[in-house]
Amino acid sequence: MLVETESRATVTTVVIIDDDPNLLELTSLILSRRGFKVFTANHPREGLKLIAAHSPELVLLDYVMPDMNGLVTLRQIKLQFPDTYVVMFTGKGSEEIAVELMKGGASEYLLKPFNNRNLIDRLENVLKIREIELQNRVLQREQERLLCEIESWNHELQKRVREKTEALHNAQDEIVQSEKLAALGYLAAGMAHEIRNPLNSISLFVQLMRQNSADPEQREYQGKILKEVERVDAIIRKLLDVSRRTRVITPNVLINRVIDAALDVFAPQIETRNIQVERNYLTLPAPITADSAELEQIFTNLFLNALDEMNQGGRLAIEISQQENRVIVRVADSGGGIPEDALPNIFEPFYSTKSRGTGMGLPVAQRIARMYEGLLAVEQTSSQGTIFRLEFPISRS
Repeated sequence: MLVETESRATVTTVVIIDDDPNLLELTSLILSRRGFKVFTANHPREGLKLIAAHSPELVLLDYVMPDMNGLVTLRQIKLQFPDTYVVMFTGKGSEEIAVELMKGGASEYLLKPFNNRNLIDRLENVLKIREIELQNRVLQREQERLLCEIESWNHELQKRVREKTEALHNAQDEIVQSEKLAALGYLAAGMAHEIRNPLNSISLFVQLMRQNSADPEQREYQGKILKEVERVDAIIRKLLDVSRRTRVITPNVLINRVIDAALDVFAPQIETRNIQVERNYLTLPAPITADSAELEQIFTNLFLNALDEMNQGGRLAIEISQQENRVIVRVADSGGGIPEDALPNIFEPFYSTKSRGTGMGLPVAQRIARMYEGLLAVEQTSSQGTIFRLEFPISRS
């Protein structure tokens, strides 16, 4: 049986569950007059339906009922509706029952019979406790949220500190490398001037010997010496020109043309060593902003290293692709690869795995790539060969 009693004021909703119709009617009348919105049920199952439908602040529940006793109903209410507080009615007043009810989740219990004033006072007290506890729950959830937010901020702060620390270390490494390269530039320019003096003397003496020599074979050898002297002199002039030249940066550099120009320089070595060159230009790349001569220096160093690894033939593959706003270049050779213990140092100035190497090719190439917001790194290396990966941002339109 379900009875609903409406009142003029609906401040607090109460569900009363009791199998005594007289107590239901009396209690409903008392509470309605005090401004409560009251719903009544004479069976626990009907009461649970009312609680699910109206989400009351309070439930008044009889301890002794047929089929489903009050303690079982109490536990079910607290499990399904934790924000609903339960006040138990009982005619059996004992300490054991009180402890059992409180353990089950009851907020209060009243002994039958009770007077009107006592009922209202006890319910008002439970409502105050409920309000405080619900506010505490809200505050606790807010505290947990703030703690999670603080923890997230701490993680973000630690991440930023790590990133800034790493950036600082990288900047310091870059400064050290720049200083080494700058020192090398001054050293190279000075050495170039010094070398040209004895080179000129060699050239003059060979020319004098040639004038006084009638032997055709000797004259042929002397001619070859002069050609080699001229070649060395040309290299020195080029070195001096690079140190003196003004950088010419344009936004329309096509990297495929730069690569082709660098390959043309090595055409004699490629043919002599029987190197198979593969140009895998997967797309016509967008132009990039750079100095084409400096870019060519990158590929000159890479091709020179690759050819040194393939004295008895091999494969040199160049792949060009584009991903979003970056041009990607891969330079692959079929040489012997880079030793694993050497990988961390190959971009360090003056470090070389070759007995006659200067250790400046790759550091200079990486430095040039970084100047144009690019990247040069070893993508893969093994006993079957090495792949270098380069990236450059395309020119902004």
